[in-house]
Amino acid sequence: MNKPYIIGIAGGSGSGKTFFLKSFLEHFTADEVCLVSQDDYYFRVAHKMTSEENKVYNFDLPSTIDHEHFQQDISRLLNNETVIKPEYTFNNPNVVPKMLEIKPAPILIVEGLFILHFRDIADMLDMKIFIEADEEVAMERRLKRDLIERGYSRDDAMYKWVNHVVPAYKEFLLPYKDECDRVITNNSHVAKDIIAVTKEISEGLREKLF
Repeated sequence: MNKPYIIGIAGGSGSGKTFFLKSFLEHFTADEVCLVSQDDYYFRVAHKMTSEENKVYNFDLPSTIDHEHFQQDISRLLNNETVIKPEYTFNNPNVVPKMLEIKPAPILIVEGLFILHFRDIADMLDMKIFIEADEEVAMERRLKRDLIERGYSRDDAMYKWVNHVVPAYKEFLLPYKDECDRVITNNSHVAKDIIAVTKEISEGLREKLF
């Protein structure tokens, strides 16, 4: 197989990146595309922290990511090797992680907050997509997730938003916006808007690659 075509998808918390990815992947079969998520490369620290320490721990720093392992696994997929690793369980010590099997494919998607900041990874990308949303929209999405899915109080979630999330976005992602091939503003709560964008991009890729 020829070298995979690598697409980097970067977006801040609450940008709607997860739904964009889900929609994008639906345009391809499992044999045509594979995904490597930066989230699965967090250093595992939950077992070392109390619940109170977890609330103030800053997960929005490049130093929380096992960058070397992340980059190595991308390189392995580029060399048509399968990657097997445990999924990230969002520092919940009560969850047994599944083992992920990532098989090489003609299209490799790399996604995460820091993929453009990690310049060795950014330099591998053939296409860079930047997903953004207005700060108020992103904040409401993030708060909804933290309160419902992560069990944070509103005060704890707001503490992380103000002190961790926004500063990280401005320092480690926003400076690279202008180097991206596509910048997609995702303020809509209408699914078909994002589905239409992913359809357009995927059709262009299918013409180019298959």
